Amino acid sequence: MSRLKILIWAAASALLAACGQAPSPPAATLTRCATLAPGARVQIAAGRLDRGENRFEPEERAGGVGDVAAFDIDVHEVTNAQYAAFVAATRYVTVAERDGPDGAPMGAAVFDRGQARWRIDPTANWRHPDGETSSIEGRDFYPVVAVAYEDAQAYARWAQRRLPTENEWEFAARGPAPAPADRRAEAFDAHGAPRANTWQGVFPFQDTGEDGFAGLAPVGCFAANANGLYDMAGNVWEWTSDRFVGGDGLDASRAADAPMRVLKGGSQLCAPNFCSRYRSGSRQPGDEGLGMSHIGFRTAGEAP
Repeated sequence: MSRLKILIWAAASALLAACGQAPSPPAATLTRCATLAPGARVQIAAGRLDRGENRFEPEERAGGVGDVAAFDIDVHEVTNAQYAAFVAATRYVTVAERDGPDGAPMGAAVFDRGQARWRIDPTANWRHPDGETSSIEGRDFYPVVAVAYEDAQAYARWAQRRLPTENEWEFAARGPAPAPADRRAEAFDAHGAPRANTWQGVFPFQDTGEDGFAGLAPVGCFAANANGLYDMAGNVWEWTSDRFVGGDGLDASRAADAPMRVLKGGSQLCAPNFCSRYRSGSRQPGDEGLGMSHIGFRTAGEAP
């Protein structure tokens, strides 16, 4: 999502916020969360990806088809603890923490649940994902957020890894079968019970937290997919290495100049009445230079 779109959304949602009521976060059901080894990976065999005819949104007309070589991918999203180790080892400064043209930190985009709107907060960064009053203390196993594309790349290089391509990510999430015809199939079971961290209720006013979380969840709190990967739907959108082309007016000839990268997986802000892109076939553009409080990443590598 671009800065302009965020500001437009912020203005519109601020007008509507007075009509709604901010949710009160339920107690997190942490007892069900898996104990995951940092750096755990899954080997994905080569195969053929085909999204099939289930292309619900215009942007899904691009990507999602083609041969995928063997690779490996992180079992879970990169956590705060993992990113902190990288920063401690390299003294890396994220985009959000750098000074902008006006001398103030660039900051990140934050969704304010209390006000039911987005804002660009100069005090927000990976250490303070919701602004200066927030902290990641005690949240080692939560996915790192408020990291721009460059920040995710930097971590991946340090770890001698890379970001997955869009098709790799999608293949790891679903495998060779076509994308499910039911938009909710990968985030909810046949009875409608949540199996991913999404927004239950009417966005942006009320998140009932029926899945146990109103906001981010630690990694591994929902069942793994068939490949043993956690949170491939919901929780946070994830950066991929592909430029976003198709479905939004960008054509293939402009691919090299596109300022957006493909995001996959949906997030805890996706609700049936807004976004609803918690499917393996869903894709969204992400502004390369902007960290957001609902975007994280995981890394990939070549198969041995």
